[in-house]
Amino acid sequence: MQKRHVFVTGATGYLGRHAIPELLARGHAVRALARPESASWLPVASGCEPVTGDALDAASFAALVPPCDTFLQLVGVAHPSPSKATLFRTVDLASLKASVEAASASRIAHFVYVSVAHPAPAMKAYWQARAEGEEILRASGIPATILRPWYVLGPGHRWPYALVPFYWILERLPPTREGATRLCLVTLAQMARALVAAVDSGPPPASSPRIIDVPGIRAASPSNPPEA
Repeated sequence: MQKRHVFVTGATGYLGRHAIPELLARGHAVRALARPESASWLPVASGCEPVTGDALDAASFAALVPPCDTFLQLVGVAHPSPSKATLFRTVDLASLKASVEAASASRIAHFVYVSVAHPAPAMKAYWQARAEGEEILRASGIPATILRPWYVLGPGHRWPYALVPFYWILERLPPTREGATRLCLVTLAQMARALVAAVDSGPPPASSPRIIDVPGIRAASPSNPPEA
Protein backbone atom coordinates (compact mmCIF):
# COMPACT_ATOMS: atom_id res chain seq x y z
CA MET A 1 0.00 0.00 0.00
CA GLN A 2 1.28 3.44 -0.92
CA LYS A 3 1.32 6.02 1.86
CA ARG A 4 -0.95 8.95 1.06
CA HIS A 5 -0.73 12.51 2.35
CA VAL A 6 -4.35 13.43 2.98
CA PHE A 7 -5.85 16.89 3.46
CA VAL A 8 -9.21 16.64 5.26
CA THR A 9 -11.98 19.24 5.46
CA GLY A 10 -14.83 18.59 7.86
CA ALA A 11 -12.23 16.91 10.04
CA THR A 12 -14.00 17.53 13.35
CA GLY A 13 -17.43 16.46 12.12
CA TYR A 14 -19.39 13.23 12.38
CA LEU A 15 -17.43 11.38 9.69
CA GLY A 16 -14.09 13.11 10.14
CA ARG A 17 -13.64 12.18 13.80
CA HIS A 18 -14.00 8.51 12.88
CA ALA A 19 -12.23 8.41 9.51
CA ILE A 20 -9.05 10.22 10.59
CA PRO A 21 -7.97 7.66 13.22
CA GLU A 22 -8.54 4.91 10.63
CA LEU A 23 -6.38 6.76 8.09
CA LEU A 24 -3.61 7.23 10.64
CA ALA A 25 -3.80 3.57 11.64
CA ARG A 26 -3.24 2.63 7.99
CA GLY A 27 -0.06 4.70 7.94
CA HIS A 28 -1.33 7.68 5.98
CA ALA A 29 -0.28 11.22 6.87
CA VAL A 30 -3.22 13.48 7.71
CA ARG A 31 -3.45 17.27 7.66
CA ALA A 32 -6.82 18.32 9.06
CA LEU A 33 -8.53 21.67 8.52
CA ALA A 34 -10.42 23.05 11.53
CA ARG A 35 -11.55 26.27 13.06
CA PRO A 36 -9.34 27.28 16.02
CA GLU A 37 -12.11 26.56 18.52
CA SER A 38 -12.64 23.04 17.10
CA ALA A 39 -9.03 21.85 16.79
CA SER A 40 -9.14 20.15 20.21
CA TRP A 41 -11.33 17.42 18.63
CA LEU A 42 -8.45 16.27 16.43
CA PRO A 43 -6.27 13.27 17.42
CA VAL A 44 -3.04 15.27 17.42
CA ALA A 45 -1.30 12.78 19.71
CA SER A 46 -1.78 10.09 17.05
CA GLY A 47 -0.02 12.11 14.37
CA CYS A 48 -2.78 14.24 12.86
CA GLU A 49 -1.50 17.68 11.86
CA PRO A 50 -4.09 20.40 12.52
CA VAL A 51 -4.25 23.51 10.35
CA THR A 52 -6.69 26.37 10.81
CA GLY A 53 -8.87 27.98 8.19
CA ASP A 54 -12.41 28.46 6.93
CA ALA A 55 -13.71 25.56 4.84
CA LEU A 56 -15.97 27.98 2.97
CA ASP A 57 -13.09 30.22 1.89
CA ALA A 58 -10.43 28.63 -0.33
CA ALA A 59 -8.06 31.56 0.19
CA SER A 60 -7.90 30.74 3.91
CA PHE A 61 -6.48 27.25 3.42
CA ALA A 62 -5.33 26.69 -0.20
CA ALA A 63 -1.71 27.41 0.68
CA LEU A 64 -1.89 24.75 3.42
CA VAL A 65 -2.87 21.88 1.12
CA PRO A 66 0.62 21.07 -0.29
CA PRO A 67 2.34 18.67 -0.09
CA CYS A 68 -0.81 16.55 0.22
CA ASP A 69 -1.69 14.34 -2.75
CA THR A 70 -5.21 13.36 -1.63
CA PHE A 71 -8.11 15.64 -0.66
CA LEU A 72 -10.92 14.26 1.52
CA GLN A 73 -14.04 16.48 1.55
CA LEU A 74 -16.30 15.76 4.54
CA VAL A 75 -17.96 19.11 5.23
CA GLY A 76 -21.72 18.92 5.67
CA VAL A 77 -24.60 20.30 7.69
CA ALA A 78 -25.17 18.23 10.83
CA HIS A 79 -28.44 16.29 11.06
CA PRO A 80 -29.83 17.21 7.61
CA SER A 81 -33.54 17.98 7.49
CA PRO A 82 -35.91 19.81 5.10
CA SER A 83 -35.70 22.90 7.33
CA LYS A 84 -32.00 23.26 6.46
CA ALA A 85 -32.45 23.61 2.70
CA THR A 86 -30.64 26.96 2.57
CA LEU A 87 -27.67 25.58 4.50
CA PHE A 88 -27.21 22.77 2.00
CA ARG A 89 -26.18 25.42 -0.52
CA THR A 90 -24.40 27.91 1.77
CA VAL A 91 -22.41 25.22 3.62
CA ASP A 92 -22.35 21.86 1.80
CA LEU A 93 -22.14 23.20 -1.75
CA ALA A 94 -20.10 26.29 -0.87
CA SER A 95 -17.49 24.19 0.93
CA LEU A 96 -17.24 21.82 -2.03
CA LYS A 97 -16.61 24.75 -4.36
CA ALA A 98 -13.89 26.09 -2.04
CA SER A 99 -12.29 22.65 -1.73
CA VAL A 100 -12.23 22.08 -5.49
CA GLU A 101 -10.67 25.51 -5.97
CA ALA A 102 -7.96 24.78 -3.39
CA ALA A 103 -7.37 21.25 -4.68
CA SER A 104 -7.05 22.46 -8.27
CA ALA A 105 -4.51 25.11 -7.29
CA SER A 106 -2.50 22.47 -5.44
CA ARG A 107 -2.65 19.89 -8.27
CA ILE A 108 -4.22 17.28 -6.01
CA ALA A 109 -3.94 13.79 -7.51
CA HIS A 110 -7.13 12.36 -5.98
CA PHE A 111 -10.25 14.02 -4.56
CA VAL A 112 -12.56 11.94 -2.35
CA TYR A 113 -16.04 13.43 -1.94
CA VAL A 114 -18.90 12.27 0.25
CA SER A 115 -22.02 13.03 -1.75
CA VAL A 116 -25.42 11.38 -1.17
CA ALA A 117 -27.52 8.73 -2.90
CA HIS A 118 -29.75 10.25 -5.57
CA PRO A 119 -32.29 10.67 -6.92
CA ALA A 120 -34.41 10.14 -3.82
CA PRO A 121 -38.06 10.66 -2.92
CA ALA A 122 -37.17 12.88 0.05
CA MET A 123 -34.74 15.65 1.01
CA LYS A 124 -34.65 17.00 -2.55
CA ALA A 125 -32.74 20.19 -1.64
CA TYR A 126 -30.12 18.05 0.11
CA TRP A 127 -29.39 15.61 -2.67
CA GLN A 128 -29.65 18.26 -5.39
CA ALA A 129 -26.93 20.34 -3.70
CA ARG A 130 -24.68 17.29 -3.44
CA ALA A 131 -25.41 16.29 -7.05
CA GLU A 132 -24.48 19.80 -8.16
CA GLY A 133 -21.26 19.40 -6.18
CA GLU A 134 -20.52 16.22 -8.12
CA GLU A 135 -20.89 18.09 -11.41
CA ILE A 136 -18.53 20.82 -10.23
CA LEU A 137 -15.98 18.18 -9.27
CA ARG A 138 -16.33 16.44 -12.64
CA ALA A 139 -15.88 19.74 -14.49
CA SER A 140 -12.67 20.43 -12.55
CA GLY A 141 -10.96 17.43 -14.14
CA ILE A 142 -9.49 16.29 -10.80
CA PRO A 143 -9.43 12.46 -10.58
CA ALA A 144 -12.11 11.68 -8.02
CA THR A 145 -13.89 9.06 -5.97
CA ILE A 146 -17.48 9.91 -5.02
CA LEU A 147 -19.21 8.03 -2.21
CA ARG A 148 -23.02 8.07 -2.12
CA PRO A 149 -24.45 6.99 1.24
CA TRP A 150 -28.03 7.85 2.18
CA TYR A 151 -28.14 7.76 6.00
CA VAL A 152 -25.16 6.91 8.20
CA LEU A 153 -26.10 5.19 11.45
CA GLY A 154 -24.04 6.00 14.53
CA PRO A 155 -23.98 7.97 17.80
CA GLY A 156 -26.76 10.54 17.71
CA HIS A 157 -28.05 9.04 14.46
CA ARG A 158 -29.75 5.86 15.64
CA TRP A 159 -33.50 6.40 15.14
CA PRO A 160 -33.51 4.86 11.61
CA TYR A 161 -32.59 1.48 13.14
CA ALA A 162 -36.36 1.10 13.51
CA LEU A 163 -36.58 1.08 9.71
CA VAL A 164 -34.18 -1.85 9.23
CA PRO A 165 -36.96 -4.51 9.05
CA PHE A 166 -38.77 -2.48 6.39
CA TYR A 167 -35.59 -2.13 4.33
CA TRP A 168 -35.06 -5.89 4.63
CA ILE A 169 -38.48 -6.50 3.10
CA LEU A 170 -38.20 -3.81 0.40
CA GLU A 171 -34.80 -5.07 -0.74
CA ARG A 172 -36.37 -8.47 -1.45
CA LEU A 173 -39.36 -7.29 -3.45
CA PRO A 174 -38.61 -6.79 -7.18
CA PRO A 175 -40.59 -3.51 -7.56
CA THR A 176 -38.77 -1.83 -4.65
CA ARG A 177 -35.41 -3.64 -4.65
CA GLU A 178 -33.37 -1.08 -6.61
CA GLY A 179 -34.51 1.96 -4.65
CA ALA A 180 -34.28 0.24 -1.27
CA THR A 181 -30.76 -1.01 -2.01
CA ARG A 182 -29.56 2.36 -3.30
CA LEU A 183 -31.08 4.27 -0.35
CA CYS A 184 -30.35 1.72 2.35
CA LEU A 185 -28.64 2.53 5.64
CA VAL A 186 -24.91 2.21 6.31
CA THR A 187 -23.09 2.34 9.62
CA LEU A 188 -20.47 4.83 10.67
CA ALA A 189 -17.91 2.02 10.80
CA GLN A 190 -18.76 1.01 7.22
CA MET A 191 -18.39 4.62 6.05
CA ALA A 192 -15.02 5.01 7.78
CA ARG A 193 -13.76 1.78 6.18
CA ALA A 194 -15.03 2.85 2.76
CA LEU A 195 -13.32 6.25 3.04
CA VAL A 196 -10.02 4.61 4.00
CA ALA A 197 -10.38 2.11 1.15
CA ALA A 198 -11.00 4.97 -1.28
CA VAL A 199 -7.85 6.75 -0.10
CA ASP A 200 -5.86 3.50 -0.20
CA SER A 201 -6.90 2.75 -3.76
CA GLY A 202 -5.75 6.10 -5.15
CA PRO A 203 -7.28 7.90 -8.13
CA PRO A 204 -9.43 5.95 -10.58
CA PRO A 205 -7.73 4.84 -13.78
CA ALA A 206 -10.63 6.13 -15.88
CA SER A 207 -11.23 9.77 -16.80
CA SER A 208 -14.64 9.76 -15.07
CA PRO A 209 -15.06 9.63 -11.28
CA ARG A 210 -15.23 6.35 -9.42
CA ILE A 211 -18.74 6.11 -7.90
CA ILE A 212 -19.22 4.12 -4.69
CA ASP A 213 -22.89 3.56 -3.87
CA VAL A 214 -24.43 1.96 -0.78
CA PRO A 215 -23.63 -1.69 -1.70
CA GLY A 216 -20.06 -0.62 -2.47
CA ILE A 217 -19.77 1.22 0.84
CA ARG A 218 -20.99 -1.84 2.71
CA ALA A 219 -18.53 -4.10 0.93
CA ALA A 220 -15.47 -1.84 0.93
CA SER A 221 -12.59 -2.31 3.32
CA PRO A 222 -8.86 -1.53 3.17
CA SER A 223 -8.30 -5.13 2.07
CA ASN A 224 -11.17 -4.94 -0.44
CA PRO A 225 -10.93 -1.51 -2.09
CA PRO A 226 -13.76 -0.15 -4.23
CA GLU A 227 -13.60 -0.82 -7.94
CA ALA A 228 -13.38 1.93 -10.55
